[in-house]
Amino acid sequence: MMNLFKKLFVKINSFLRKEPLTKDELISLIRKSHEKNLLDSEELSMVEGVLQVSELQARDIMIPKSEVEFIDVNDQLNSIIKQVVQNGHSRYPVFQDDKNNISGILLSKDLLSQDNNDITEILRPAVFIPESKRLDILLTDFRKNRNHIAIVVDEYGDVSGILTIEDVLEQIVGDIEDEHDFDETEDNIIKNRHGQYRVKGATPIEDFNKIFKTKFLDETHDTISGLLLTKFSKVPKMGEELVVGKLKFKILRSDSRRIYFILVEKI
Repeated sequence: MMNLFKKLFVKINSFLRKEPLTKDELISLIRKSHEKNLLDSEELSMVEGVLQVSELQARDIMIPKSEVEFIDVNDQLNSIIKQVVQNGHSRYPVFQDDKNNISGILLSKDLLSQDNNDITEILRPAVFIPESKRLDILLTDFRKNRNHIAIVVDEYGDVSGILTIEDVLEQIVGDIEDEHDFDETEDNIIKNRHGQYRVKGATPIEDFNKIFKTKFLDETHDTISGLLLTKFSKVPKMGEELVVGKLKFKILRSDSRRIYFILVEKI
């Protein structure tokens, strides 16, 4: 992954004539390099993802607590194995008595060598991060410590959700296909603990209307991304906001071609 980014920036450096003064100027220069065919569309998207990820925090992309598959340390081994097989994830946060009391992380592969009901002896240490943790710093920590999952906690130390290295990388390279990913229609709109909604740009307008009780027309556009492109009259940058009716839309991730994720808040 890092070698790929180095190659991309070597290509960009051949285009840059002067040192950019701001991040917006750098993005503008990179997009011009795409226009001159120095970068293809996928490379442009990845470079923009790298730049944008430094402005996102753990709270922006975490899997909320309500959506996390926890394992109770007191469950019988057979029950735990059944749960792991049904869900198909490789890592699970394990709690004792309360989901805010995390005992550790269970790796599915470690169950293969387990022959008694006490799974505490095979748990890996849990890593806890604040909701405000920047994603670029978190990615560096993941790589440095060879860790793949972190427990996100709020200011009171309660669990808010989880983040995996895959979640962070998807902000750079786009969705990473996984045979155990949730069905797309079930994962398009996720409500966080602050009452806001993280919405995929590819969400059908019909589905969006059902959740938010809106009446957006879908005769011209099939997705919420297409609708917002018209409302903005351009491809909006990350962080740009727009109020439509009683909803406030904030762009969480976009590139020069499309909108990937939006934060929606009722006002």
